[in-house]
Amino acid sequence: MVPTPVDPKRPALLRRAFALEYATIGWNALEGIVAILAGLSAGSVALVAFGLDSSVEVFASVVVVWELRAPDRSGERPALRLIGTGYIIVAVYVAWDTVQAILSGNRPTSSPVGIVFLTATVAVMLALGIGKIRVGRSLGSPTVQADGRFSLVDASLAGAVLIGLILTAVLGWWWADAVLAGLISILALREGIEAWRDHDRKSPQPRQD
Repeated sequence: MVPTPVDPKRPALLRRAFALEYATIGWNALEGIVAILAGLSAGSVALVAFGLDSSVEVFASVVVVWELRAPDRSGERPALRLIGTGYIIVAVYVAWDTVQAILSGNRPTSSPVGIVFLTATVAVMLALGIGKIRVGRSLGSPTVQADGRFSLVDASLAGAVLIGLILTAVLGWWWADAVLAGLISILALREGIEAWRDHDRKSPQPRQD
């Protein structure tokens, strides 16, 4: 039996993938803490929702690291399912919290801390997302690519919530916060469903006799 040739670039690609995932875990852990605390302080549903989304990003990156360490890539399909489940849970919670905020007429105050941190988050998550997608393609890892897409979604959400905070601070549009929280819920649900679809596409198909 002829052994399968090993790509000489794979060890370097794996090191880069691990570095990107560890950087994502570190930043998203900080991001989640800052966003949730700033959101609670300002009464911003969107900021709290963004912080919860960041917690799923941490979970997703931890799952990807676990999958990359599996020598036979046996963890890839369960990894996609776990990531998808995490996003769906956040989507349901944020949707419920958004409805409660609208019904109660919650009016958030401005959050300078949130504005500054979200500005930095947009740049950081864009760089991490693009990097993970490129490395994932080179490795042939759908899980790393999926996590890269999640990081790009995180950057987009950070930009959207940033706009909402600015509108609240400058124009007093309190409803913008709830609208953007709803957007986070929809996008989180979409990403969760997409992860489950990736899992199903990678499931073994029944043999045709």
